[in-house]
Amino acid sequence: MKIRVLSNLLLPLSFSLCLFSGTCNAQAEPPAAASVTAATTAAPASLPATTLATPLTPAEAPPAMTKPGMIAADKISAGDTAWMLTSTALVLLMTIPGLALFYTGMVRKKNALGTMAHSLATTCIVTILWVVLGYSLVFTAGSPYLGSMDRFMLHGVSFLKEAGQLSVHQLAPTIPESVFLMFQMTFAIITPALITGAFAERMKFSALLLFITLWSLLVYVPVAHWVWEPAGWLAARGVLDFAGGTVVHINAGVSGLVAALIVGPRLGFGKEPMPPHNLLLTGIGASLLWVGWFGFNAGSAGAADGRAGLAMLVTQVATATSALAWMFVEWLRRGKPSVLGIVSGAVAGLVAITPASGFVDLTGALVIGAVAGVACYWGATSLKSMGAYDDSLDVFGVHAIGGIVGALLTGVFALKSIGGADGSLATQAFGVIVTVIYSGAVTAIILWLVKVTVGLRVTKEQEREGLDLELHGEHIL
Repeated sequence: MKIRVLSNLLLPLSFSLCLFSGTCNAQAEPPAAASVTAATTAAPASLPATTLATPLTPAEAPPAMTKPGMIAADKISAGDTAWMLTSTALVLLMTIPGLALFYTGMVRKKNALGTMAHSLATTCIVTILWVVLGYSLVFTAGSPYLGSMDRFMLHGVSFLKEAGQLSVHQLAPTIPESVFLMFQMTFAIITPALITGAFAERMKFSALLLFITLWSLLVYVPVAHWVWEPAGWLAARGVLDFAGGTVVHINAGVSGLVAALIVGPRLGFGKEPMPPHNLLLTGIGASLLWVGWFGFNAGSAGAADGRAGLAMLVTQVATATSALAWMFVEWLRRGKPSVLGIVSGAVAGLVAITPASGFVDLTGALVIGAVAGVACYWGATSLKSMGAYDDSLDVFGVHAIGGIVGALLTGVFALKSIGGADGSLATQAFGVIVTVIYSGAVTAIILWLVKVTVGLRVTKEQEREGLDLELHGEHIL
């Protein structure tokens, strides 16, 4: 009944949103979201000190870039590039080993290696999809609904040492385009990897590979283009998402819920205990996520500047506040503060501050963290119990709920003096609704396609024996 109601509500809307028209090419001003714009980047290192102190007149100022292009190599900022290389490594660290360990520790021992394989395989698949097609479809203008093929197979992404030139993207004109696309690749990797926690311990590995491929191209790519490419239609409406609250977390969390409903619960769910087999791994994984998240949020400034520093600060404050909020609520309700609760609260805070990190001050960070800790605790416990769905590792309860809290409160606490844009609760709510509908509907269609081609679930015998032995031929002693 849940699946039928979900389909009846979402499928008609999905088809209307899936019509990626190429006829409307109106350019929008870049949102102060995914990366730094030309107006906020550091001055090129090649300019003399006297030039830096005196603003250029309109006649002298170079025209702003509106699409990726070639520039002189001496216009690249070494500091910005070093920071973005570091941020890229930090965000990749979030998936492997961060998320891999975080999820692996929470499943039963017989499925630990299979769960880790989900993160590893996703990293490999999305890497190839991104350089072949994904980057071009997200970060070129194309239409308001989907990018063009201008960067297919990274055509035009160049470094010409002898000529002293290289390509840059207009959203990050002080770093090489190769660094920008690599940084964005790590976001494309972690998003579908998050979804795998919702159906852990029961999906076929072949089904997982097909699902990740289709979902990355049909869900992540268009939503990322809508929000982060200046030509995207949600960006043009003023939807703010500095580092991925909508594109990454709401997108993944809603898809996780749909997957949990369609794949169905684990054998014995609600009837037999399914405790985590190694919370030490989960704690280490969560700690790696916390540290890596500074690349996620502060790196989204696209430069080593004051906005990156503020994004790092509010990320730390919101995360700590959320962890404490979850801990105290659990302590009051259950009598003891658990390690799993503390790290879950920390992840909830990281999720919620993500869309707001480049727009809010300390007050916003404290409020967002506190609300996220309480809301995500409710989502992972009471809401999950009321819905009776088997979201194995609380992807919906933490990522969707936390992402929605963060996206909405960005509209409340965003300061134009920080991010260059006023927040609007109504606009943020519109972005949330669109993402929920589109992500949920298309995920349902993808899962149906996977089911009728390779099948979704392992057999009951395989599930009882464990996915490590049955699917991968190995196990933990």
